[in-house]
Amino acid sequence: MQEELITARIKAVLPDADISLSTFDGVHYSAHVRSAGFAGKSRLEQHRLVMNALGDILGSNEIHAVALKTEVA
Repeated sequence: MQEELITARIKAVLPDADISLSTFDGVHYSAHVRSAGFAGKSRLEQHRLVMNALGDILGSNEIHAVALKTEVA
């Protein structure tokens, strides 16, 4: 399942992350990621951290895009 893959990739770089995912079509996702690991990082740095973790699975036929909201825990 793609939700499990997304969650696992994010948890690999932010083990304490609280992740909420939703999708309306199975290829476009919205993710709300809350982590203490974001402390001291700008919003851009937070997003880059998550997007780099997802890296090669984004833009594929299985996961086209992820809309991201990040928050410091």
